[in-house]
Amino acid sequence: MEILKSIEEMRFELLQWHASHGRHWIPWKLKPDGSVPKKKEKLPVYPILVAEVMLQQTQLNVALPYWENWMKIFPTVLDLASALDHEVLFVWQGLGYYARAQRIHKTSKALLDVLGDSDHLNPDSWPMDLESWMALPGIGRTTAASIISSAFNIPEALLDGNVKRILSRLIGSQKTFSKNLKQLWKLSDFLLDPYYPRDFNQALMDLGATICTYRNPKCVCCPWQRYCLAYHAGNPSEFPIKGPKKILPFSVIGIGIVFNDAGEVLIDQRTNNQSMAGMWEFPGGKQEKGENIESTVIRELFEELGINVKVAKKLVEFDYSYSHQKLHFVVYICQLISGVPKPLSSVQTKWVNPTELINYPFPAANQKMISAIKDYLLSFET
Repeated sequence: MEILKSIEEMRFELLQWHASHGRHWIPWKLKPDGSVPKKKEKLPVYPILVAEVMLQQTQLNVALPYWENWMKIFPTVLDLASALDHEVLFVWQGLGYYARAQRIHKTSKALLDVLGDSDHLNPDSWPMDLESWMALPGIGRTTAASIISSAFNIPEALLDGNVKRILSRLIGSQKTFSKNLKQLWKLSDFLLDPYYPRDFNQALMDLGATICTYRNPKCVCCPWQRYCLAYHAGNPSEFPIKGPKKILPFSVIGIGIVFNDAGEVLIDQRTNNQSMAGMWEFPGGKQEKGENIESTVIRELFEELGINVKVAKKLVEFDYSYSHQKLHFVVYICQLISGVPKPLSSVQTKWVNPTELINYPFPAANQKMISAIKDYLLSFET
């Protein structure tokens, strides 16, 4: 294989490309004064940790404003470890994959036990080995390697989505990612520059984000063009090999918006064994086969809260897609007939003034419902 004979040239050419074309503006990859770290300089670890967890399921341009806001509210690992669960979820709100927020909160507490209150600002006090990081909640090998190489310039290879794509094209892999992980990890280890791992890993991620993109890769600008088997095959966009497309399950969800006599709206909090645990939501649930959607709302609110309601007016209807399922929400204004709301399948229930809904962390789909509630209430004022 050509790359086995050209390892030094490949490292040099990638680092040269990165020096001129890399994303050198990423804030957590810079020193506190905004300058680029030298080879032996260490970076603050906590900002990198936060960024890497956010980037596990989110692109850089989406994650960046969330990271900036997070660092204002929880500027140190001590601030995060001291925060309440709902405060963490509220700041994470809108970024999705909410289990990441809970895991980094747990990780901060575990790290503080190791670091102590006084040493958490000193990079030398933080773990510098892969195993210690991977023992923490939500930290896999790639996240751990990226933290270590970024903060300490320690040579640990990584394999995020961008790197998988680059390496699969480089060797013209005829396998899907899932069936080729072992070989891709070996190749990532082999290619890693042991003297400049911080820059090399970032160069790989930058190459994948800006040049070796999923669609329409800019091969003419690629420093590894001459080594790439997918390029020489004339069809780089067809690599990596894609597995069968998953058909996402589809469900219809009936939601009930219930007001009390004081004009407050009813919300409840999801339990720890549910997805988006700890988030707040408007009560409701999945439509059963043969059931009309109004009956779904009545049944779900009785099962979930122990209340009887009358479905009055449809408020809003919309589709929302998650990575693992597609949902169609049908949201109704409901009249409370009898019963006192009880958290039969939730942590707690609350009657909340509609103007205060912004103070509670809701899943993204619920934001459309909140907006519709505001419009509904405004219609009575005009």
